[in-house]
Amino acid sequence: MTTSPVGATRGMTPGLAHLALVFNALVWGLSWWPLRALHEQGMHPVWATVVFFAVGLLVMGSARPGAWRGVAQRPALWALALAAGATNAAFNWGVTTGEVVRVVLLFYLMPLWAVILAWVMLGERLSPAAGVRVVLALVGAVLVLLPESGGWPQFQGLADWLGLLGGMGFALTTVLLRGQAAVPASDRALAMFLGGLLLPGVLGWALWQQGWVSPWPAWSWDWALLAMAMGALFVLSNLALQYGTARVPVHLAAVLMLTEVGFAAASALWWGGEALSPTEWLGGGLIMLTAVLAAREG
Repeated sequence: MTTSPVGATRGMTPGLAHLALVFNALVWGLSWWPLRALHEQGMHPVWATVVFFAVGLLVMGSARPGAWRGVAQRPALWALALAAGATNAAFNWGVTTGEVVRVVLLFYLMPLWAVILAWVMLGERLSPAAGVRVVLALVGAVLVLLPESGGWPQFQGLADWLGLLGGMGFALTTVLLRGQAAVPASDRALAMFLGGLLLPGVLGWALWQQGWVSPWPAWSWDWALLAMAMGALFVLSNLALQYGTARVPVHLAAVLMLTEVGFAAASALWWGGEALSPTEWLGGGLIMLTAVLAAREG
């Protein structure tokens, strides 16, 4: 669930760039399945996130060794690292332990938080169109959180909160990337992989000490191979994201990336046995509409 900071050379086949973005969305939309498989083998999602990003950090750090110096010399990149780490830890934990569709929909309230953060941190004015998106997103969230039996909107559990927090982290990551646009892309990418390793690692250790997170499972090639394979797959999806976003207009790229919601919803409804109430469908539709409107304006 990483916003790509790395550009590439334009001018290649547009169809392949579109497929690259859809591939990235497919990987993240289906990520709940291997995460749950790892969880059943005793690996908490925060530890799985550590392994995923360790693989990515190894690849990126080896390919761009000079980026280590850039990250060390730019404290602003440390905030980016923390935001990226929080985003991925929250999202992975949420889809592993909660209802996938609800978590993904609450995560994609990201445009709401992006408007607020861009106003506070970058001084961007709230346009009428942005105000409309804020209202649509809030109405959608209320509908998703309405209990089927009636009453006030409410979170079903920790997973819902994690989806919401993950979306906030994603919005913060996006805003920080915009604020660091002049920084070399390799430095930003390395910072994000580093954050995806360190923050979940520290968080997992702290929560393990409190008994809220299970310890690392006993060594097994079953979970080790699956976790490392997923780490490699996430590296490929990030490369696909970089390739696609460098060749596809921003508004179209953002819409293509929203197919993640479709992949997550279809797989969770089909394989995971989940179901959505009519109000959740309506609320999810409004949240997606908000995201599409934000993408078109971008």
